[in-house]
Amino acid sequence: MNEEKKAAPEMEVTDYTDPQCPFCVDAYKTDNVKPIDVPRVIAKLDEYLGKNDYAGAERHLKYWEAEAKMGNDLRGEFSLAEELMGLYRKLGRREEAVFYAEKAVGYVDLIDIAGSVGAATAYLNAATVYKAFGTPEKGIPLFTEARKIYEEKLDPADSRVAGLYNNFALALVDLARFDEARDLYLKALDIVLKSDGNEPEAAITELNLASLAEAQYGLEKAEAEIETHLDRAEKLLKKEGLRKDGNYAFVAEKCAPVFGYYGWFGVEAELKAEAERIYGGNR
Repeated sequence: MNEEKKAAPEMEVTDYTDPQCPFCVDAYKTDNVKPIDVPRVIAKLDEYLGKNDYAGAERHLKYWEAEAKMGNDLRGEFSLAEELMGLYRKLGRREEAVFYAEKAVGYVDLIDIAGSVGAATAYLNAATVYKAFGTPEKGIPLFTEARKIYEEKLDPADSRVAGLYNNFALALVDLARFDEARDLYLKALDIVLKSDGNEPEAAITELNLASLAEAQYGLEKAEAEIETHLDRAEKLLKKEGLRKDGNYAFVAEKCAPVFGYYGWFGVEAELKAEAERIYGGNR
């Protein structure tokens, strides 16, 4: 393997999953508030994302953000801030992503959901934004608080816990806290592999473990460990019976360059072709 390569791409869980609605809008209806239908908004958003139509997704979210403001629906604005920070992070638009991350965190106290799973999800998403744009240290307190809430209030086998572990680990790798990161990756794998259908998510973690090994030990010394993780990831992505939907296409597209980085060009080409087939040319 080539020692002069740039670092392997990392993949965040929020690259391929969207946050779940943390509350029911019906609980917030008053005479002075006209709440938007958040679950319906997110369902339509999923349609855009399933087609890789990010421009359409942005228009959709901005429209409903304006509707929530007009209806004095603070909780609706909170949900849209979470979705918008994730979208802008995916698009690499730092200023807008950070704006909505800060907005979502600020709304936690404003709508009185501190200590809830919904608050933890906002912290997790905001911390992921900070990590994505080169300030992982800013996200560590948010990751830590989110972990505390998730571990207290969610089932240990909940996929959201695994998602938090994965994204927290990515930030720890950036800060050279490798052993802590590896421990979280392994915890995440233990969760997702207990249920069928989570193989794409497990593949993401295996590839991130490969990147961690390179960061900690160097490409040459970590070669055997890297190959092991790549082999496991390939088998997970090619397991028979996997649902080949928009989520799979997104994961395949994100995993492909990692395989290519390490010289597994055949696997890279296969995953890119599969993603294109699923998207059907809708870009």
